[in-house]
Amino acid sequence: MSKTVKIAISLPEELLHAVEGERRTRGETRSGFFRHAAEHLLSQQRAQEAVTRYIEGYRQQPETEEEIALAHHLSIAVLTQESWS
Repeated sequence: MSKTVKIAISLPEELLHAVEGERRTRGETRSGFFRHAAEHLLSQQRAQEAVTRYIEGYRQQPETEEEIALAHHLSIAVLTQESWS
């Protein structure tokens, strides 16, 4: 289990009111709300970084014409075997 540390943050009053309303609606504590918000933000950033790495890798080593043709051929072969009914 990880250690829990208390912190203090400053927020504009309008943002605090919005957070309070949302966390009450969700039935969360302030700590829980901000923990979930931070986890969500970090998760989104990791996902975006993974997409960026994927795109960069693809740009560095895209499929060859032969690979594209093979994928197209195999897709047709698989799809024509489906019943589609």
